[in-house]
Amino acid sequence: MSKVPLTINGAERLRKELHQLKTVDRPNVIAAIAEARSHGDLSENAEYDAAKERQGFVEGRIQEVEGKLSNAQIIDPRLLDADGRCVFGATLDLEDQDSGAQVTYQIVGEDEADIKGGKISINSPIARALIGKFAGDIAQVQAPGGLREYEVLDVRDE
Repeated sequence: MSKVPLTINGAERLRKELHQLKTVDRPNVIAAIAEARSHGDLSENAEYDAAKERQGFVEGRIQEVEGKLSNAQIIDPRLLDADGRCVFGATLDLEDQDSGAQVTYQIVGEDEADIKGGKISINSPIARALIGKFAGDIAQVQAPGGLREYEVLDVRDE
């Protein structure tokens, strides 16, 4: 499996989720299965079926998170020698050249992406167009609605 780029905050969130899954969710599911078993006939026991389904979800998510963490490439943008260039983890202030609207995005890993929170995936078209740009540069992005241009106003390594 290839390396999964993560910011320090993204890796910490995954660690917290894994801890929650293992220490809270897994024991709760085991208790729910035991409770459902005590009700008797398992072939017609909807509680048992639901608990087993939940167990499958929790165990699958544990494996997924463990896999991502084991393949994580944790990147701290402050340690990169970017010299003001847009890199993974950088926070950018942009201005849409058509509308004049200003937005701020941080380029993060796929699992961390949250457009409402101002975090865009490194694999998104806009992030790919911005990588390597400096403040003052214009990035052309092929969006579903056509070609868009963004001016990079500022690059911060937060």
